[in-house]
Order: sequence, then C-alpha cells, then structure tokens
Amino acid sequence: MDIIALIERIGEGPTAALFGVITGLIFGVAAQKSNFCLRAATVEFARGKLGGKVAVWFLTFSTALVWVQSAQLLDLFRQADSRMMSVPGSWSGAIIGGLIFGVGMVLSRGCSGRLLVLAATGNLRSVVSGLIFAVTATMSLKGILAPLRDRLAGLWITGAQNVNILDALHLPDWTGLAVGIVFAIAGMYLAKRNEIGVKTWIFASGVGFAVAVGWVLTFMLSQVAFDPVPVNSVTFSGPSANTLMFFLDRHSVLEFDVGLVPGVVLGAFLSSLLSRQFAWQGFDSVPVMRRSMIGAVFMGFGAMLAGGCAIGNGVTGTSVLAGTAWLALFCMWIGAMVTDFLLDQRSMTPATAC
Repeated sequence: MDIIALIERIGEGPTAALFGVITGLIFGVAAQKSNFCLRAATVEFARGKLGGKVAVWFLTFSTALVWVQSAQLLDLFRQADSRMMSVPGSWSGAIIGGLIFGVGMVLSRGCSGRLLVLAATGNLRSVVSGLIFAVTATMSLKGILAPLRDRLAGLWITGAQNVNILDALHLPDWTGLAVGIVFAIAGMYLAKRNEIGVKTWIFASGVGFAVAVGWVLTFMLSQVAFDPVPVNSVTFSGPSANTLMFFLDRHSVLEFDVGLVPGVVLGAFLSSLLSRQFAWQGFDSVPVMRRSMIGAVFMGFGAMLAGGCAIGNGVTGTSVLAGTAWLALFCMWIGAMVTDFLLDQRSMTPATAC
C-alpha cells in the first residue's frame, strides 16, 4: 500500500478515517458472524460453563495477541509508540472503571462493541443503549463527569507511561507471542469441545485480526504523516464520543476514530443483510428498557475511567501488553460475574440474552 500517494491524493485526516473504516468493516462483519461478546462469555463462565461464548472470546483474544505480537517482532508495529503505552496509565481507573463497566454490560445485556453490532442489525434496544453509552462517554471525556473521572483516575497512576508487562517482569520479547499461542490452543480446544463450526472459528479470529489491522495501519500512517498521528486500534469509548462530536461540531476533523464506528456499523449491517439476519427488534418491557439504559450509563463512564471498553482494554489494550488493560479486563470479568450472580442467576435470566 502506497500510503504517501494516498495522503497526497486525499489528505492525512481522510486517510486516517479511511483506515478506520477498513478496520471497522473487518470488525463489524467478523463480530456479527461470530456473535462475539464479552458479557456473554463472562456470564457463561459465572454459571460454571466453558461453552461456546467463552470459546469465541478466547479465539478473539488470542488472535489479537498473536497477530499484534508477531507484527511487533517483524518490525511492522511498535507497541511503545501506541497511544495507550505512550501516556500515563491509571491503576485506580482500571480497577474502578473496570468494575463499573462489568456491572453495566450485564445490566445492558451486551458489551459496548456488541451493542454497536446489534444496533446495525436492527436491534432498537441496542440503538438506544448505544446512544446513551456515547453521550455518557462524551460527558466523561469533556463534560460534567470529566472532573469525577479525573479525580478517580488520579488516585493511583503508573507514572510517566503505561506499564509494559514484559518489561516489568523482565521477560524476552517473544513471550507475548508465546502467551498468545497458549490462549489460542485453549480457545481451539474449547471450540472443538463445544462443536463450534469452522466459520465461527474464522470469524471469531477475524475480530482479533481487525485489532491487529488497526494497530499496523495507524502505525504505518504515523511514520509518514507530517502531523502527529495517534497509533491506536479498535475501541468504542473514545471513538463513540469523537464520532458523536464530529456530527455535532462542524469544526471537528476526520481521524481514525471517526471512520471506525461507521465502518463497524456498515460491516455488521451488510453482513446481517446478506445472511438474512437483519430484523427490527425492540425492548421487551419497561423494566428491561430502564435496566439497559442504566447499564449504558455505567458502561460509558466505566469505559472512559478504565481507559477503554471491553474491546479497547479487553482485546486491543491487552494485545500490546499494557498493564492497566489486563487489570481492567480482569475487573470487568469480576464486575460482570458478581452482577450476574446477584441479579440474574436468581431469576435465571438466559446467559445468551445479548
């Protein structure tokens, strides 16, 4: 790909947005086909099962880790240049925000990425929850909730930069790839044991591959662009806020984030349409609507406090071995499992509701 020629033709901002669209298209198609959802995996695990939802999550998580760490070893990408690693991380934000996000995704019956994909397939519940998530994320980034987020995030920070787990443990560079392979073996074992079809294997892995594509494309752009370009990949907290502001503020500029969200929507929409899975759906009842809206608020604030959502921390951040991302992911699992135990297991709410 001749990025310089592309920049000269359309400009740096549109090129970044185009890369966001490409990454989003891959993610949207793969996520829609595989039914990837962190909430579904955590609830299944909380109910004592290592079923298909957990297998899909393991395949996605491991694929991202393997591809990104391979790109790192091949000098196609430098995780030290990524936005997540080049700025201070927050341990307190990862813990508190991760727990809050975990609670929210169980209440909403879907993580933020899953809600975006479902919204593109005609699920009006996800449309409403997704908009509330985006508004809350914006309020947490720049609005009335920003001071609270800053205060909580500032309780315990990593220092000048985020923590690379390998560097902190003094491990060789190939360790990240080895860990990814171990997770991949576990994912393939679970997929085989649960008789998951080959197509689901491929598309679940495609979600993780989209994360690697985003990292490599933005890194390549950063190496040739005149203005500084953030090296980032798939996440839905910051991009949801930035995309919302792009359509509300005529002074906003095109960037990777602004292309990512429409790309996911378009990919999931086309995938559901071609497979005849597009269908209009609404809320089952007022209590369900109220619960989903509250959950969306929790996710919006929790994601911005934790520095990323179920994808931004749980797949994208962990793939570059960011210490706060691994901690946030762990806390998301804990928050989701406890919430499911306290609220849903007693009423036997189906684990596959999202």
